[in-house]
Amino acid sequence: MADIIKLLPDHIANQIAAGEVVQRPASVVKELMENAIDAGAKNIKLIIKNAGKTHIQIIDDGVGMSETDARLSFERHATSKIRITEDLFNILTMGFRGEALASIAAVAQVELRTKQHNQELGTQIIVEGSKIITQEPCQATAGTSITVKNLFYNIPARRNFLKADAVEMRHIIDEFQQIALAHPHVFFSLHHNSDKIYHLPTANLRQRIVGIFGPKSNQALIPIEEETDLIKIYGYIGKPEFAKKMRGEQFFFVNSRFIKSSYLHHALMLAFEDLLPAKMYPLYVVFFELDPAKIDINVHPTKQEIKFEDERLVYNYLRVTARHALAQNSITPSLDFEAEQSLGMHLNEDKHPKVESSENEEGIVFNSRLSNEIETNEFFSSKISGENSGKPSLGSVKWPNEKTGREESNLKNWEKLYEGLQSNSSGEEEEGEIQESFDSSISGLNTLGFSANSEEFVSKQLYQLHNTFIIRPLKSGFMLIDQNAAHQRILFEQFLNSFDQKEPLVQTLLFPQNINLSIRDSEMLLAILPELNAMGIDIREFGNNSFIIHGLPVEMTGMNEQKLIEDLLEQYLQGMGLKLDIRQNIAKSLAFQSAIKSGKSLSQPEMLSIADNLFACEYPFMAPNGKKTCVKIELAELLKRFE
Repeated sequence: MADIIKLLPDHIANQIAAGEVVQRPASVVKELMENAIDAGAKNIKLIIKNAGKTHIQIIDDGVGMSETDARLSFERHATSKIRITEDLFNILTMGFRGEALASIAAVAQVELRTKQHNQELGTQIIVEGSKIITQEPCQATAGTSITVKNLFYNIPARRNFLKADAVEMRHIIDEFQQIALAHPHVFFSLHHNSDKIYHLPTANLRQRIVGIFGPKSNQALIPIEEETDLIKIYGYIGKPEFAKKMRGEQFFFVNSRFIKSSYLHHALMLAFEDLLPAKMYPLYVVFFELDPAKIDINVHPTKQEIKFEDERLVYNYLRVTARHALAQNSITPSLDFEAEQSLGMHLNEDKHPKVESSENEEGIVFNSRLSNEIETNEFFSSKISGENSGKPSLGSVKWPNEKTGREESNLKNWEKLYEGLQSNSSGEEEEGEIQESFDSSISGLNTLGFSANSEEFVSKQLYQLHNTFIIRPLKSGFMLIDQNAAHQRILFEQFLNSFDQKEPLVQTLLFPQNINLSIRDSEMLLAILPELNAMGIDIREFGNNSFIIHGLPVEMTGMNEQKLIEDLLEQYLQGMGLKLDIRQNIAKSLAFQSAIKSGKSLSQPEMLSIADNLFACEYPFMAPNGKKTCVKIELAELLKRFE
């Protein structure tokens, strides 16, 4: 039988290796910037065109390369960082594998110009698809300049996999930020399509953080520092009030190398326990310095995963250090032993809840332990109305039997509820009773088990449960509507219609509002600005990462403009993983921000508006995020509960 195992040609082997090392333009930026750092550069300039798809250039003033080194740098496993096996356990440089340039040159057109400081002439090398096109002496400044053009030009499938320019540029900015934060003593600049994005002079760590995330981040920073014989921890964590709903400003560095670690993130979030709402993430830039022999960075080609010799030790040091820093800045609440004692007494009391009543059984008042509100009907409150005479004013004392405005409103609603039940106690419906019908063409209506023309709804009177759900009575039971999910569906379709009709309803602001964003958010906002304008957000670029809002859709008037745009961008980024087109993603994000939230008390007209508009939607039974908007509870199911 003939031999079937063959040795792969170098250019194919390089393309296979490139699949791990070079995943997108940001991967090229990372590898080349790390090489510049290892070369001792003090000034690094990054030039990007079309989000790195057509042009990436790194210019540094490092030590440069000789003619021989320049040629060898494009070979696989050619590196100046390690010589023997033991060097793998004492790595202090960013790169060490010797795969980056070979992998990049396998999938792009690369031009290298380099010159050592003590040489008069430099070297120019042009490589395409792992093939050396030219190599010749040239005039060059001291240092190295590498230009990568037409990434994945010879792998169309991989090139088609790349995302929109705004997404790819955001990944590039992420890589740039990680390296710039790790080396504040180095000057960095970033230009995209001739626009200056970053200009970061040499500075200390705090100044570098402010230079990247903007002046507002300065007041959010809390320094942390701890040093022992085994490890040194230092950096900054953000105050809880500046936390955001989406990640992107969280950085761990081990010996100045950026790493990703959900384990260490958990330790830091544990320090913020009881200080942050759920799914809120604080800013942090934390550095660890420890013996290279006690870590293993040779885990993944991206070198962003790391193994510690004693991971639990690092975990505990980080948690305690962060907690101590928060306490020193009066962030964590102080212990009040008297309050804790009284809390414990209340907890013990709750184990055996008591029902208090007045001497007269007709005046019994039942206090809800969940809402602290008095809920009663006319029968149970017969004695309350006449007992307020001679008492101090409402502002001085809150009497147990004294009704607030909200209690009176609840009482009226309960009275109306009982009146409706009493009038229909015979089980017969009056001919003049107001009923609703819906057009049979509404999409998906029959999935709830009733037809659009069946006059299923027995009354226009609606009720709100826990300020979260709307109850609509039906002949065969009742419908429970999630007010937040339902309003999201309504607004989602309204925004899409505005985009299609190109005539959005815009409420012009009396005083235009100026908002300032981080550079990363500013780039994202610029990419979707036309779609936002088409959906009714009249926002225009003002320069220097600031924008002016001249008008908003009617549903958004009265909202905080700065927070609105920041939250909108966060939602938009989350929606990128759902494979929505731009306008659907924006409409989903706008609907999420503008919709009535759970916990908001609604008036009768507001509840009717949500219920009516929901079933006028094309897809009324599902919110844009896939959550159900309503459920139907059958009367038969209710009766079974009482058997």
